[in-house]
Amino acid sequence: MPDLSNVQALATSQHGVVSRLQAVECGLTSRQIANLIRRGQWRRLRTGIYLVRGDPAPALAARVMAVQLAYGPRAVAVGPTAAPQGLLSGPGYEHVHVTVPGRSSAAPMGLRLHGWDVTPGETTLYKGIRLSTPGRTLRDTVLLADRYAAVSVIDSALQQGLVNPEDLAELEAANAGRLGASRTRPWWSQADGRSQSTFETRIRLICADAGIPPETLQHPVYDSQGHLAGHADLAWPSHGVIVEADGRDPHSLPGALFTDRHRQNRIVSSPDRLVLLRFTWSDLQHPREIVTMIRSALEAPDPT
Repeated sequence: MPDLSNVQALATSQHGVVSRLQAVECGLTSRQIANLIRRGQWRRLRTGIYLVRGDPAPALAARVMAVQLAYGPRAVAVGPTAAPQGLLSGPGYEHVHVTVPGRSSAAPMGLRLHGWDVTPGETTLYKGIRLSTPGRTLRDTVLLADRYAAVSVIDSALQQGLVNPEDLAELEAANAGRLGASRTRPWWSQADGRSQSTFETRIRLICADAGIPPETLQHPVYDSQGHLAGHADLAWPSHGVIVEADGRDPHSLPGALFTDRHRQNRIVSSPDRLVLLRFTWSDLQHPREIVTMIRSALEAPDPT
């Protein structure tokens, strides 16, 4: 058996990935590499690039590292690949998005290769992976995403403090002249860092499009004893209406269900006599129903 200690150490520093050239420099022969692949100990991710761990589904970091080893030091992860984890899903977002200046030709399966020129000031290094800075990531992602996903990404970046509200106008202006820039220009002003999930963002945009934008977000609600019961995701305080957006995963767990029910009871017992509406992710399939329910609550006569 070949001594794999050196190549294993290198792979550990590269998210489990090495190139054929690196393996040879660590002392392995082409025949030994071929044997490792045949026995299933190594897995070919791209031509001349291997995953040396037995992961059935390589993590995103390993997939990005494989692309960067294949395309060299000018390859930078951009757009959805560099965006905050978990915000984007759907066709195209499961691919690795990488830019290599001057190379925007057809790319292998699972890769979206862009020819954008990302300057050194727009590049950062995170755990050995080259990726675009938050501001540049937003600029690129907005051009690749639909409106809901784009505003959600901007919301998240604001909420996490990765960019500031005053940065958005400059980022929008920097995209001028790029394909899709005119279509996406209004989206930047629709962002709000108080949104805490893409679900909240989507409901907010649905309401805004219907002419009933929420008056405020993360609205504090106090119970009958004057204690803070929680913060409503979207609120129309002048109408006594609040909306809770129950995401797909956290709110479906037994402990979360108990907490949500207890919190809801405290909110509805508020002396403000609030009308509480709750929506789940599946409700997004019926945006008109969301609008109808909220509008009805807003237009209902004051019970007092």
